Amino acid sequence: MRLLILGGTEFAGRTVAEAALARGWEVTVFHRGRHRPPPGVRELLGDRTAPGGLAALAGDTESGPGGGSRTWDAVVDTWSAAPRAVHEAARLLADRAARYVYVSSCSVYAWPLAPGYDENAPLVQGAAADAERTEYARDKRGGELAAAAAFGARGSLLVRAGLILGPYENIHRLPWWLGRIARGGPVLAPGPRELPLQYIDVRDLAEWILGAVEQGLSGPRNLVGPPGHATMGELLEACVRVTGSDARLCWTAPEVILGAGISPWTELPVWLPPDSDLHAGLYGVDVSRAVREGLRCRPVAQTVADTWEWLRSTGGDAPRRSDRPAVGLDPAVERKVLAGGGDGGPAPRQIS
Repeated sequence: MRLLILGGTEFAGRTVAEAALARGWEVTVFHRGRHRPPPGVRELLGDRTAPGGLAALAGDTESGPGGGSRTWDAVVDTWSAAPRAVHEAARLLADRAARYVYVSSCSVYAWPLAPGYDENAPLVQGAAADAERTEYARDKRGGELAAAAAFGARGSLLVRAGLILGPYENIHRLPWWLGRIARGGPVLAPGPRELPLQYIDVRDLAEWILGAVEQGLSGPRNLVGPPGHATMGELLEACVRVTGSDARLCWTAPEVILGAGISPWTELPVWLPPDSDLHAGLYGVDVSRAVREGLRCRPVAQTVADTWEWLRSTGGDAPRRSDRPAVGLDPAVERKVLAGGGDGGPAPRQIS
């Protein structure tokens, strides 16, 4: 298989590149040269946001060892900004590749969402394939429209991912929890402990995508682990184990956390309050179709352990995307909540 990855040097794109190389595929990455790609890939340099930035994709042959014509069995694109970038790349590649895999998001569904929604749920309105950047949900939907317009319904695969965790994460969600727990001491753990999560290890996402290319799959797919694949307790307790710290998880009721003005998802990454629209929308996805087509998800303990190992290899300084909001809780806010507000009042109600 000959695979082209638009990006291929960070998080999901890099993981797809490494997984494809492990299968013996020929992998080309098109990137801006800001990060070093995995060893063994062919490189094409360009900035898809700049005038003429796709020129390297338009040549007739690839340079470097192995060479060959610039045609591919599949393209994988993880773009998450202005849909116009997907629109232009997909149109250029329509006669050079057999399939276009666009890594989209479950955010393309219209809110509020009922738990158990599948690929037929209503979609956000107002998206356009050639639009400039607007907001995340419409941008991702615009990217879907762009891929489908250039490659058709049978030649495009729209991978609607949920929460993605694992090595190379540059959003800083699991790395933040690992860093916080590694510091030890009492940790504000958002409850309930049994709160079900739904996420996918980036390596499982990559393997499913490559399997889907081999099967010639097309159309939209929800791609995240099965509901309740892990709980908040299992995730954070795995963080305690792998870091070997003296951290003590103080499981705290959702109403206490929300009452303190702490924002779910951003200040306490991964956590969303139970019985909320957010929890239903992000952790209530029907993925039965992807499971039937080969989705396999590794245990949360493995995801946490491998992310910790990678994080340590970076010196604890994980890369962070500049176009995403900062995540993590101010230590002073954490101490205040754990102390019951810091005003002599009772400690917050903690739960098991």
